[in-house]
Amino acid sequence: MTGTALAQSATLRIFDTAAAAEQFVAETIAAQMRRRSNSVLGLATGNSMRGVYRQLVQLRQRGAVSFAGLTSFNLDEYCGLEPTDPSSFAAYMQRELFSAIDADPARLHLPDGAADGAARYEAMIAASGGIDLQLLGIGQNGHIGFNEPGSAAGSRTRIVDLAPRTRAVNAADFPSDTPVPSRAVTMGIATILDSRRIVLLATGAAKAQALAEALEAPINAQCPASFLQTHPDLTIACDHAAVARLQHNPEARHG
Repeated sequence: MTGTALAQSATLRIFDTAAAAEQFVAETIAAQMRRRSNSVLGLATGNSMRGVYRQLVQLRQRGAVSFAGLTSFNLDEYCGLEPTDPSSFAAYMQRELFSAIDADPARLHLPDGAADGAARYEAMIAASGGIDLQLLGIGQNGHIGFNEPGSAAGSRTRIVDLAPRTRAVNAADFPSDTPVPSRAVTMGIATILDSRRIVLLATGAAKAQALAEALEAPINAQCPASFLQTHPDLTIACDHAAVARLQHNPEARHG
């Protein structure tokens, strides 16, 4: 593993394998829960998060961490899917994490597409005291949550249209005869940036271009992840493949 500072906004940690990056993220979350037992976490879904949640479940089973005081807010959810739909993020979270930890289900929240759902979600986050640690992945087009290219820096939780590229990538999570929903509800960029700490996990060559644009290109709405450059406490955990397109490659400096 190597580590380096990126400007003043981020710390980049590079691991030999995706599994090692996932373990680091899981241990970071567990340390947050041990430090503050009633922590508020922002949670993410996607293939890269499965390893993180698997590690957290194992830590819980070993008694190394408790989630009894946890309050959580997920980043996003598809519009039009019931929580019991296997392709929903609600179902994903139950499978991958919630059903195997000691958290209070009443404090595990996902956004919904109801008429007043976005405003209520923002109000719930505020009432919780705000998110202590926000977990993020990054989409191949630079999205965070479902904030697609063009999302404004001041955006809040809202319903969005999903980009064709996002729907194509996510099609693998749906039965072959089921289309990916065209709309979703997501935390906004400003909501994410309000988090006290952000941990971004990016692994694999497919994320390399998006990560390079997020970290090294000027901040711009066409790469929503670039807004993370403004956050004062951002950690990026990645493998070697994910940093392959960084122009100022930290591996060249750290070996």
